[in-house]
Amino acid sequence: MPFALRFLAGPVSGIYRRIIEARNAQFDAGQGVVELDRPVISVGNLSVGGTGKTPAVRAIARTLLESGHRPVIAMRGYGKGSGESDEAEEYRLELPDVPVVAQADRLSGLLHHFATPRGESTDCVVLDDGFQHRRIARTADIVLLDATRDPFKDRLLPRGWLREPVSSLKRASFAIITHAERAQPTDVRAMQQAVREINSGIGVAVCRHAWMALRVHDREGEREEPVSWLKGKAALGVCGIGNPQAFLSSVREHTGSAPAEFIRPDHDPFDRSTIRKLLSVAAVKSGVIVTTGKDWVKLRRVRSDAWPCPVAVPRLELRFDVGWEDLKRHVLDAGGSGGDDESSEE
Repeated sequence: MPFALRFLAGPVSGIYRRIIEARNAQFDAGQGVVELDRPVISVGNLSVGGTGKTPAVRAIARTLLESGHRPVIAMRGYGKGSGESDEAEEYRLELPDVPVVAQADRLSGLLHHFATPRGESTDCVVLDDGFQHRRIARTADIVLLDATRDPFKDRLLPRGWLREPVSSLKRASFAIITHAERAQPTDVRAMQQAVREINSGIGVAVCRHAWMALRVHDREGEREEPVSWLKGKAALGVCGIGNPQAFLSSVREHTGSAPAEFIRPDHDPFDRSTIRKLLSVAAVKSGVIVTTGKDWVKLRRVRSDAWPCPVAVPRLELRFDVGWEDLKRHVLDAGGSGGDDESSEE
């Protein structure tokens, strides 16, 4: 960061802290908080950037579905029309049985959804990126912490990446430490301890991000391949996500060599000019393009015969080292009795 920006970052960060504290005090007092008529499970972050929120929301929504619940995912859109966003389209591809509400005003979007025939049967809400969206009351407040970006060693925006102080963990009901595969076990344990020192009653889980398979797209169509298919291939890592380093590290791990990189800002739309540049780079530098599910939502509009090489999209899932059963119980308790529990009727 240039000196002039560093000089200004401290005072601006202090102002930001006071704004956040005043806002949280208002919501803590119940001002402006709306209670919905069905349970709300919030999944969010303390910091800016990718912590693995999308696969966590998918896992929680699947858990609710498998228990007989009928959840809706509510989220904010990013620079697109009503009902659209990168993650929204990814959720619709991966979870076709779960409706997705993607609007800047999530409360209004949910109330409109509840008034539809499909919404009438919705019995719980999964609030994507909801930790700072406190206008909607929640039954569970789940916070993700990236093990590769220890929030206890970070600072508030704009000096660091934190959206709000780590003391805000006091209001969380469960914490998930993600990307454990990229951190030292001692550092992960220290984070667990630090979380509990702030909130002694919080549940804590630890997970790693695992590539389970690949969806490979080429001129022949789409097929599934094992992750080992990447071994030895010259790859171009393509993404527009908040924390690209974890993704690029995974590409390197599975190919066996450092990939070429085509990195865009988070939520980049991949417009025509960007795609032309990408195709030009790919023609020279790679035998396979590896991109994220969120980015493939935008890149799939490219004609299949325009790609100079196959495009591989990892199927990413969370694998829990610690706390999965506790998290599952927490989610189902928060979801209430809306699921179909056939055993209780016998």
